[in-house]
Amino acid sequence: MAFDLKELKRLIDLNGNIVRIVVTEIKGSVPRDVGTSMVVWKDGQTGTIGGGALEYQAVKTARAAIESKSSWSSSHSLGPELGQCCGGFVKLLGEYFDKTCFPNFQNGLYARLVSGEKPKNIPLSVKRAISFVKDDQTGCKAKLIDGWFIESVAEKGTNLWVWGAGHVGRSLVGVLNDLPNIDITWIDTAEARFPEVIPHGVNPIYSKRPQEFVKYAPDLADHFILTYSHSLDFEICNALLHHTFDFAGLIGSKTKWQRFKRRLTALNHDAERVNQIKCPIGRPELGKHPRQIAIGVASDFLERKMVSKDKFTEGKKTITSLKAVS
Repeated sequence: MAFDLKELKRLIDLNGNIVRIVVTEIKGSVPRDVGTSMVVWKDGQTGTIGGGALEYQAVKTARAAIESKSSWSSSHSLGPELGQCCGGFVKLLGEYFDKTCFPNFQNGLYARLVSGEKPKNIPLSVKRAISFVKDDQTGCKAKLIDGWFIESVAEKGTNLWVWGAGHVGRSLVGVLNDLPNIDITWIDTAEARFPEVIPHGVNPIYSKRPQEFVKYAPDLADHFILTYSHSLDFEICNALLHHTFDFAGLIGSKTKWQRFKRRLTALNHDAERVNQIKCPIGRPELGKHPRQIAIGVASDFLERKMVSKDKFTEGKKTITSLKAVS
């Protein structure tokens, strides 16, 4: 996952001094992958690097680092050292941040030395990695290269527009809002249709004609259409086909979608363009309860996003090979 700059700034504003703990290297069986992070402050924390004894010790170390305003790194054998049954090996980096101590970025990457003596210049392997990302214009998976840890920086998250604040809409927002790097806009016809407490970071919009807000959506936004009304669903689909989107999914049956396709085609929308809207959405085998539908929709969403991120290649040569050619 990427370094969430927006969330880091928010947590500093709320809590002052913080430490971000990130997994920099793993071997064997471990709870979380490289790049997994959490943030700790004096009397709280968010995120997880896997729980258990490893996280307990890391949080304790982080709170001491907050007092001394320092960063740290550590290595852990999960079996012998911490008594965890995973039995693998993990390296952690704890970085202290506050309003005056903030990371430096280059080409959308955060690269810093985490082990060994600081050289006069950045190693060629790291420079190549940074240059490669700039030229390819994609992110990179978190990676340890010659003692330097590199992460993509996500200043802005995926723009997700959820149309409808009913049972499925509420469940879907609840499932996705806790995930990193997702900016959710939530739209319905009246304020009363939303829950009393809107999750942090979600932007609610209500209007008697929500379809008129399609034009304000970013061109590469994702859309899930989940309203209480078939006619409103149709109007939003129609508006989206006059707009640009990365993905659009509509809740409903195959029969509903066949009727929608006929009507949308009759409005002179190109058939290929119409078929860019996916309906039904989710995974029917999981069940029809709103939470089950939401989990299925969220699962497809995450799977699609992971596939798109896996294109960090240059003719399919990954950053791993950069070290070999340096």
